[in-house]
Amino acid sequence: MALTEHIKMICKIIKDIVPAFTSGIVTVSIISCVLFAIQTCLSLKQGIFSIGASVFQNGHLYCILMFPFYHRTFAQLLLNITTLVFLSGSLEKGVGTVRFLFLFLLLSSIIGLFYSFMDLLQEDGFQGHTEGLVPVTLASVAITTMHTKMTKAFLCGVSFPTMALPWVFLVITTALVPYCVLPCNVIAILVGVMYGKGWVSFLDMSEAKAGVLEKLLPFRLFRTISGDMFIPASSEDRKKTLLPQINPTPGSYPVQAYAPLPTANTAAMTYEGWPHQASPTPPLSLHGHVAGHSSGHFSPQSFDHSSVDCYRHCVGTSTIASPSSQQQSECTM
Repeated sequence: MALTEHIKMICKIIKDIVPAFTSGIVTVSIISCVLFAIQTCLSLKQGIFSIGASVFQNGHLYCILMFPFYHRTFAQLLLNITTLVFLSGSLEKGVGTVRFLFLFLLLSSIIGLFYSFMDLLQEDGFQGHTEGLVPVTLASVAITTMHTKMTKAFLCGVSFPTMALPWVFLVITTALVPYCVLPCNVIAILVGVMYGKGWVSFLDMSEAKAGVLEKLLPFRLFRTISGDMFIPASSEDRKKTLLPQINPTPGSYPVQAYAPLPTANTAAMTYEGWPHQASPTPPLSLHGHVAGHSSGHFSPQSFDHSSVDCYRHCVGTSTIASPSSQQQSECTM
């Protein structure tokens, strides 16, 4: 029993830490794994889909779209997919699966072109060819930070400005993920900032176009297969998907049974949570005097709970009695 409880606790912790998988991230991860399997089985040349000066020198323009999915080693593949899952989920949840896949290809193209052009201008080149999901992931983080309303971010208990978040992940990913080239990652963050500021908005896909694409056959089938992992393009549909409406069952919340609702015949007022009748005549005490002062002035501070109980009893007995009864001297419990 103790071992089972420990396993359940570990599974719960992992579930809380690992973000929810979405269709776009799963699709990119599957393509990367399939390409790595093909490369391993066919023993393809190392760096066949990497980007650098060779993109323009040898005319390998297809590498601009292929380099995010290409990985040289299994460790690089695993670390890149982990980085994508943890850092790009918020972007897909904010724009939808269709727009996320479009943005992924758009960002990879811009980053590949910029880095290959800068590598071509250098005499000795940069640190070498690069590939993997990290550059596009860092661009996604930069886009997210440009559109968020949060001014502070927390990482491992350390607080820093939200705009510095991509640069923090730049240092971490460049140090931990193999075959990461620092200039390419810097260019990726700058591309994400440019997109976040709207400088390349003419290349963006609108929400209406993405909604139309969702109804076409490939994406419609993809949405049916993915189920809840598919994030719709419409903002209203995203709210329904990510923030489902909660309908609590009756009796789920405690109610205050001691506070009766006011009736149409009685104008109810409350004092310290207790209702009393709003009338110019102040309530009577146990001895027929005005509560609080004998001079006839009413003081709310002297209106205690015992007077309320007596007053309720008096009002109840007076309404039940006949109009001809004139006895209103005292109330006995």
